[in-house]
Amino acid sequence: MPARFAGFSASPLGAVNRCSRVAYWVLLAFTACHPVSAPPEASLIEDMATGDALPFGSERETPDAAKTADGGEAGPEGMLFVPAGTFTMGAESGGEEDERPAHPVTLEGFWLDRTPVTNDAYRVCVAEKVCREGDRTIASRRDAGSDADFLAARHPIVGVSWDDAKTFCSWAGKRLPREAEYERAMRGDDHRKYAWGDDPPSATTATFGRVIGWVGATTDEVGTHPAGRGPYGHDDLAGNVWEWCDDYYDPYAYRRTAPATCAEIMATQDDLRARNLQGFTGSNPIPHECERVLRGGGFNYEAAGLRVTNRVHHPARYRMLMAGFRCAK
Repeated sequence: MPARFAGFSASPLGAVNRCSRVAYWVLLAFTACHPVSAPPEASLIEDMATGDALPFGSERETPDAAKTADGGEAGPEGMLFVPAGTFTMGAESGGEEDERPAHPVTLEGFWLDRTPVTNDAYRVCVAEKVCREGDRTIASRRDAGSDADFLAARHPIVGVSWDDAKTFCSWAGKRLPREAEYERAMRGDDHRKYAWGDDPPSATTATFGRVIGWVGATTDEVGTHPAGRGPYGHDDLAGNVWEWCDDYYDPYAYRRTAPATCAEIMATQDDLRARNLQGFTGSNPIPHECERVLRGGGFNYEAAGLRVTNRVHHPARYRMLMAGFRCAK
């Protein structure tokens, strides 16, 4: 069963030489198809209580303006349009039980940030005293390398909770994407397995499989894997960082005819525990609270986990080294 923990997973880089950056990248290309498991390190998750609610401010600065798929008027800067339509969400086989069954979902068109939110963009919100600062020492405290490597300007923000992400998107005049929207942006209309298509992940398409604490085992600058773009042009939908979605995590979401309340989700989770169905939600423990969904896969995650249907979950208050976000509108 593939690991599903957003913080850690089996890695395809078991033989990397700690002292050789060159060997690291050579082995990354070779071992993408020859995975070797590495044990998870649960200490890398920082459980932080949520802070006070913060006021919202003005629009943040973003990259070049994007246009709709049909060449219409320019949309919000730094965002790309995902057209309305009906797509197939989930899978009939493979993955975990919470990814089934495959079912049609119809969405209105929406805008989605081209890349995850960067450190530079997030710092503007912090400077305006709207956003809480991300956890700037989470890497060094967790023996995951240099904090500076994760805090570079064009790297995705990490060490932020779901609440932090929601505050930023609201300040920017946007919102967090819904889980179905994230999968729509990855999958398009052609039922692809990964954001870029059906070919297995590689060093040219995504940032993944890096052993935390080893040389070079960090995030990458956003937008540096153009071969891994999604069907509508978005970068880093798979790999680099897990991304918070707006939704509560519901193990039975795809079996329901309407979204569940938190109370209904809690009852479902109690039922899974009573029937000893731990693997239903992957390697994450069955939650004891209403958690939030993350999508996409992180820089340390296994290749198979980058599939478009993969779902993971953590409490909204968690601030993690491998989790960031992007906004929708």
